[in-house]
Amino acid sequence: MTTCAPAVPAQLDVAGDLLALLRDTTTEPRPDIQLEALTLAVAADLPVLLWGEPGIGKTAALTQLATALDLPLTTVIASVHEPSDFSGLPVVGDDPAEQGVPMAPPDWAVRLVRAGRGLLFLDELSTAPPAVQAALLRLVLERRIGALRLPPGVRIVAAANPRSSAADGWELSPPLANRFVHLQWTHDQDVVVRGLGGTWPRAALPSLDPGGLDGAVRYARRAVCAFLTARPGLVHRLPSGETRRGGAWPSPRSWEMTLCLIAFATAAGSSREVLSLLVRGTVGDGPGLELMASLDRMDLPDPETLLADPAGAVLPERGDLRQAVLDGVVAAVRKRPEKSRWDSAWALLARAMETGAPDVVVVPATTLATLRQQDWDIPASIERLAGAMSLSRRADRAADRAAARLAGTARTSG
Repeated sequence: MTTCAPAVPAQLDVAGDLLALLRDTTTEPRPDIQLEALTLAVAADLPVLLWGEPGIGKTAALTQLATALDLPLTTVIASVHEPSDFSGLPVVGDDPAEQGVPMAPPDWAVRLVRAGRGLLFLDELSTAPPAVQAALLRLVLERRIGALRLPPGVRIVAAANPRSSAADGWELSPPLANRFVHLQWTHDQDVVVRGLGGTWPRAALPSLDPGGLDGAVRYARRAVCAFLTARPGLVHRLPSGETRRGGAWPSPRSWEMTLCLIAFATAAGSSREVLSLLVRGTVGDGPGLELMASLDRMDLPDPETLLADPAGAVLPERGDLRQAVLDGVVAAVRKRPEKSRWDSAWALLARAMETGAPDVVVVPATTLATLRQQDWDIPASIERLAGAMSLSRRADRAADRAAARLAGTARTSG
């Protein structure tokens, strides 16, 4: 009688168990500006293009995003496809003269339509030749592939490497580039280290306030329309360089996307940093930064409100915004100079000095002093400002002397 020895697990099965353990990771809620910007754009149903060096984690981020949002992920490597894969292959029917020739969509598009939802990931976009990029225009903008239209539940995200680090890379064509929200994808050391330890940041769609939707839309429309009224030259500005044309630049289409993102960010209560990433990724760094400065000014308190109640005034914490508020108050007094308004402005400057850096008070106080009329008594609040202003001026003069000494030393040593 023979006994059977216990079966020894095959080495590949053991290797599979080890790989499963390595892939067993968890997620945690963790502030991540890049990931929040990405999820906000996805929620707004705008095509997103992630730019980053190879190996930076763009594909891994999209895989994790699809899992977190419970969306089936469909990955299409743009560079290995023909134009007909996106525009559709002609299929000749029984009577072409009567019925025409329909354009058959690829199988992945059919699967997306059947599922009714999903995340379409167009990878390696910067290695797609111009003919393929042209075929992608209709897919990205109209969500059409051949005779099929992708359902509203499908979101589009693409990834690309800069031309300098892409294999046989091409610059993106301006029409295709202008259809995306461009996000620069970089690595965060803390996120990578903690992720390799088994815990990655959790992607989640933004929580929109149902009661604030109308206000968010009104705010976004007012912000964009007021800005473009003041800066009409930025309504459409095609960059001159080929490389910059392949990125974010202002056009009516990209301003419409910007308006949408401002509304979503407002309804979600997103941070200024997240909104700045999205705005600059839609209309470019220059116009985007100008728009962000315009948004800051929109949120500033009305000078007349501050003059009416200087004791209860709430001033911005940021120094540049506080300076802008105080300058606006002085300008309001200059426009309608009255003793009571002049006194209120001094009281407001005194409050600003007590609650923040005194240097922001110096310039508006100097200007306000020139508005005094002969029969106006000097308010007591000026005494509280005099010491700070004198100290600030002495500090400025000391800094100038130090800079002059440094410059003299450099010339001597040279």
